[in-house]
Amino acid sequence: MIRVVLADDQALLRSAFRVLVDSEADMEVVGEAADGDEAVALVRERGADVVLMDIRMPGTDGLAATRALSADPDLAGVHVVILTTFEVDEYVVGALRAGACGFLGKGAEPGELLSAIRTAAQGEALLSPAATKGLIARFLAQGDGGAAGDLPGPRAESSRLAALTAREREVLTRVAAGLSNDEIAARLDVSPLTIKTHVNRTMAKLGARDRAQLVVAAYESGLVRPYGGEPEA
Repeated sequence: MIRVVLADDQALLRSAFRVLVDSEADMEVVGEAADGDEAVALVRERGADVVLMDIRMPGTDGLAATRALSADPDLAGVHVVILTTFEVDEYVVGALRAGACGFLGKGAEPGELLSAIRTAAQGEALLSPAATKGLIARFLAQGDGGAAGDLPGPRAESSRLAALTAREREVLTRVAAGLSNDEIAARLDVSPLTIKTHVNRTMAKLGARDRAQLVVAAYESGLVRPYGGEPEA
């Protein structure tokens, strides 16, 4: 059973999400929160596998709540999916740095939301390649300032990328293109286990918590350019 916490300041939206989630046999809503502090408290009190987190809430917002959850080693198994009205919201980049496993637009279809919860519960990154490229393109175009830019995280400057091997850079490029380990393995003609090893080593070297943070690192370092397309196999 996937345990879900809903964090959004709109009660009507939370109610709609609850009905949808509770209608599934493999998941249940264990708590609702109207702000970030309440969300963190609920997760600690009742436990959760996935938090659907609104990014903009009064008081403690989703950004701060995500950072708090990610910083707690006792909550390492909790996966945050950011809910946003606009998929090209620069604050989403900050949320990915802070530890969110991905993001989803509030206009998503019910099936997409349920699939997102299951994907997050499995520990996978929830990143639409097209939406991610658009998001980061806008963020980089605006410069690295403001609330999102002030966050700590795996900011992979050239000096940090220097620690990666040529193969790890190659794999990172394809991770940023939204490819799975199986897809990368097929393109590079190696086993998925080999790719998983490269991905894990790359995360360790860049201080990234998950694949979502690797994507941000790849774009911020200039290794991958928005709308640059996938590298040739």
